[in-house]
Amino acid sequence: MEWMVWTTPTTVFFALIAALLACMTTWEVVSPTVERKGFLPIATTRGDRFFISLLSAAYIHLIVVGFTPLSIWLALGASVVWCLILMRWG
Repeated sequence: MEWMVWTTPTTVFFALIAALLACMTTWEVVSPTVERKGFLPIATTRGDRFFISLLSAAYIHLIVVGFTPLSIWLALGASVVWCLILMRWG
C-alpha cells in the first residue's frame, strides 16, 4: 500500500467509512428501516441517506483538497457533521 501514500487523515476517513458500513449493516439486520420524507426531495431509507452522505463526504473532501488551503481534518469534521444532519433530518 506504500504506492498509495496513505496519510493519517486518509486512513482515518476510510476506516471510519468501513466502521460505519458495518454498523449500518448490523442496524439494518436488527431493525429493518422504512422509507420516510425529510428535507431531501425524495422519500429515503436509512441506507439511502447514508449513501447520499458518503457521496457528499467525497465531494466535501474534493472541494477542500482542490480549492482551499484548509486542513483535511476540517473536511473530515464537516463530513461527519453533514452525515449526522442528513441521517437525522434528511
